[in-house]
Amino acid sequence: MLVPFVALALLAAAPSPLEVVKSGYTDVQETARAPGVSIERLVTAVDKFVDFEELARRALGETWEKITPAQRKDFTSAMRGMLRAFYAQKTLALANAEVEYGQQTLDGDDARVSTFVTIEELRVPIDYRLYKLARKAGGWRIYDVITNGISLLEDYRGQFREILARDGFAGLLSTLKMRQAQVERAAGQLGSGASGTHGPGAPAHGKKLRTGKKP
Repeated sequence: MLVPFVALALLAAAPSPLEVVKSGYTDVQETARAPGVSIERLVTAVDKFVDFEELARRALGETWEKITPAQRKDFTSAMRGMLRAFYAQKTLALANAEVEYGQQTLDGDDARVSTFVTIEELRVPIDYRLYKLARKAGGWRIYDVITNGISLLEDYRGQFREILARDGFAGLLSTLKMRQAQVERAAGQLGSGASGTHGPGAPAHGKKLRTGKKP
């Protein structure tokens, strides 16, 4: 009889989706405000905020089931590396942002948390979609960010669909790795003292892969 009570206690103690988002914002803002903040520290904060690996899997859609485990690993690594570096830069803009928390909506193992972020008098609605981890009772991770009604997940899903139709999976992976290298290079320059919090420019060779529209 002890096991059920222990399980219930763990479930009750687990953070809610709203608490996960609040904790993520707190970590990001405290890290961004710290003297001599580095890209590595920002990346660590971002990792707590968004599950980029889950985002990558969902964005690839049905193609995920058609590729090999090795291809999945390469794709996830490139996607995760690109987004971690990009959003590490973007978190600097959140250092002094005002955050208003709305409500959380639960739908089984899926949840949505609404927020409003004000940066330099610009008030932006940002919602977060979270999923419950099967391997951790009650644990929630963010897998999608929706700004002004635009979903990061859906944006990438559309981009990937276009590139897959034109260049196949090999072409998508090549474009993604190229973009990863560009973003990580820009993040390294920022960490070395380059100014600004905007993302890097478009990829070379005329291939476009937007990194995201989120602050």
